[in-house]
Amino acid sequence: MGRKIYVGNLPFSLTEDRLNEQFSQFGTVDSVKIIIDRDTNRSKGFGFVEMATDQEAAEAIEQLNGTECDGRPMKVNEAKPQAPRGGGGGRGGRGGGRGDRY
Repeated sequence: MGRKIYVGNLPFSLTEDRLNEQFSQFGTVDSVKIIIDRDTNRSKGFGFVEMATDQEAAEAIEQLNGTECDGRPMKVNEAKPQAPRGGGGGRGGRGGGRGDRY
């Protein structure tokens, strides 16, 4: 069990302070981050909370998963490690040239 928690299906109006309040009833909250769309500057409807201990995180997940927040049932579970991102900087295009012929 990790200390980092994924929180999904959040209302777009929810603030990090309010999310912190909900989780702090289960222990010490180390950090709260609601993910923001950089194009629209609006919440994407999910975020992450990091608790001080694994036990506090487990309790928060058990108690808050499925509970309503402004009419929406929150999805609360252990955060999975971030998948490695694609290479980036690729040259794209067809490449081609004379080396493609026999």
